[in-house]
Amino acid sequence: MNMEKYEGPLNTCTSHKIEAILHRLYTLLHFINISSIIYYRISTLNNNNVPLLPWLLLFSSELSLSFYSLLSLAFGWRHITWTAFPDRLPKDETLPHIDVFILTSDPAREPPWDVANTVVSAMSLDYPTDKISVYLSDDGGSSLTLLAIKEGVEFAKWWVPFCSKYKIKTTCPKAYFGNNHDYDYAGVSDVAEYLGARREVAGKYMEFQERLQISQEKAQFDLNGLTASRDHSPVIQVIENYSKDDQSAEVNLPSLIYVAREKRPNHPHHFKAGAINALLRVSGVISNSPYILVLDSDMYSNDPSSARQSMCFHLDPSISSSLAFVQFPQKFHNINLSNDIYDGQIRSVFQVKWPRMGGLEGPILSGTCFYIKRKALYGDIIVHQREYDLPQLKQYYGLSNEFIKSIQQSSCSHRIKQGELTSTQLSEAKFLASSTFEQNTKWGEMVGFMYASVVEDYMTGFSMQCRGWKSVFYNPERPAFLGTATISLNDAFIQTTRWQTGFVDVAFSRFFPLFYGPFVNNLSLLQSMCYAYFAIQPLCCFHFWCLAIIPQSCLLLGFPLYPKATSPWFMVFAFAFLSRLSKNLADVLITKSTTKTWWNEERFWMMRGVTSSLYGSIDSTLKKVGLRESSFTTTNKVDDKERIELYNKGIFDFRTSTKFIIPLVGLVIFNLASFVGGVLRMFILDQWNEFLGQISLSFFVILLGYPVIKGMVVRTDDASISASVSLKSALFAMGLFVIGSICLRVV
Repeated sequence: MNMEKYEGPLNTCTSHKIEAILHRLYTLLHFINISSIIYYRISTLNNNNVPLLPWLLLFSSELSLSFYSLLSLAFGWRHITWTAFPDRLPKDETLPHIDVFILTSDPAREPPWDVANTVVSAMSLDYPTDKISVYLSDDGGSSLTLLAIKEGVEFAKWWVPFCSKYKIKTTCPKAYFGNNHDYDYAGVSDVAEYLGARREVAGKYMEFQERLQISQEKAQFDLNGLTASRDHSPVIQVIENYSKDDQSAEVNLPSLIYVAREKRPNHPHHFKAGAINALLRVSGVISNSPYILVLDSDMYSNDPSSARQSMCFHLDPSISSSLAFVQFPQKFHNINLSNDIYDGQIRSVFQVKWPRMGGLEGPILSGTCFYIKRKALYGDIIVHQREYDLPQLKQYYGLSNEFIKSIQQSSCSHRIKQGELTSTQLSEAKFLASSTFEQNTKWGEMVGFMYASVVEDYMTGFSMQCRGWKSVFYNPERPAFLGTATISLNDAFIQTTRWQTGFVDVAFSRFFPLFYGPFVNNLSLLQSMCYAYFAIQPLCCFHFWCLAIIPQSCLLLGFPLYPKATSPWFMVFAFAFLSRLSKNLADVLITKSTTKTWWNEERFWMMRGVTSSLYGSIDSTLKKVGLRESSFTTTNKVDDKERIELYNKGIFDFRTSTKFIIPLVGLVIFNLASFVGGVLRMFILDQWNEFLGQISLSFFVILLGYPVIKGMVVRTDDASISASVSLKSALFAMGLFVIGSICLRVV
């Protein structure tokens, strides 16, 4: 679209120069410290009595951890923050169209009631209603989900005008009516009128809730939808978007289109990436908006001005031509900020790392809560060529002439109304959503969201930035979106295992960022280091396991691995340990969080490292050798009152798979045994000078594992660690000691 002259800039960026200088000084000290440790290990190789194999394993783990920590220092090299000025945008009639993609896949894990609330919140964005088209991708093909959004539209006829008239900020009905202390009074001139309108809308909300509840009870459980989720024909419906309320006043709502793409057991569907690509094609021949907002089904709009905020960047002539997406942070309504024991808020990513990538090519694409330029997803062929060869376009984008026409007219967008979708258009849209459409095309390789990894967002953002696109991280004071975080240990492990599997897929592919970014493409080295940090993160399970077994085994058998406490070299190792903790603590305090948050993150970092990272690495390796197929387990979003209560009290729920819990508990038991043995060695044999480092390491693991010890010894509730699991874990710990003893006998 044509850019207008604005009164003042649409956005400003602030550079944090002092913080960057301090960060670079820390980087220098950290590099010197790591170099000193490497020098010490090599120079003392022939001067100690430790067998070669454990020494090599320990040194390898220290090198691995050092490399990982050096990659982490790329974050913060050029830290900038952005401010947007939506009031400076041009008039509404000149604003571009926006398509909203909302994705759901499993009605059993993503309740249709919550999906409908997210849809209604998206329809309530503070943006011209005739310039918004909302698409719901239902990969479960659930009739109950379809019914839920139809009921949601009926309620939206009352809700959207109410939000627009009274400038309501909390546009998710469930959140608005469930919040007894926030009625969004700001900006309301006639409070009595507002409260009267609110009571009327509340009545309609109760009717909406009751109708959906009755429908759900009749269905009992949407078995048909679940069965068809892996085998069903494409379903596309334009939900009625123009109607009259009870007072016969016309209500203008955004378009709402339901899409259930075709899924067949013998055709790969590529999970979330495949669903987004299907929406990209279907929307291309229906509304073809130049910008797209992508939301998970639980991530409702919490600030209707987010669309205007994002346009402050997309419409800025100085950055628009190279800007691919504006990423908002993922924030969550169910987080216990005072004691987030499972690190569900992912604070280190959205409050530390993403802002500190602002001065590079911008943050990594994060799955949801982003406004992306449609053209950025179409690949280089559209961006760099003015004249198109039709056979070449079909090789890239498939055999749909209508879709290819929409690509060539990407600046042209329109709104679809009820009854406007002809049978020909509907047939074309279903063809684009078919399971075979992508065969022999570049979808998932060079077009749309990438299929190379189950972390499709990370992979797609990396691909775009390798092609020269940039991104912006915008974190407004009021959260733009709020979702549902994982608040059980089992869900947290499943979710992080899936992420870790995807990252290892990238690390063991030709897309490894440290090579593919700066050498194959023109991505900066620092930006490539940021991507590589996540790609190798799961492989850190190696140094977690080595550092949790080798020093402890050597402690029990009397082999010192670290310098004596009275040696100056001991301070080199102590500095490496304490500086990392101090740096993490400083990052937590800078984001106005507490020391409890810092400790929770340290603990879950360890727990994830010995479980999710390990199994993610194993899953990826098995896929590489053809022994396992790709899988994508949707995170459970159903409220569980018992687990919510435990989480809010800061009590761990250990009801998770034994594959997760036994290694975790076994390592804690093993370190507890080595600590007791080390203390006895200190007092009986007076060897504190030789073994202080190893005893301290065991003690640190015990501190991190205190909830595990409490779950075994103190607690007796259903969510504690059972006696049978404790016994199996103790046997596992004995096995670790046997393995460690064998390693120590290998010279």
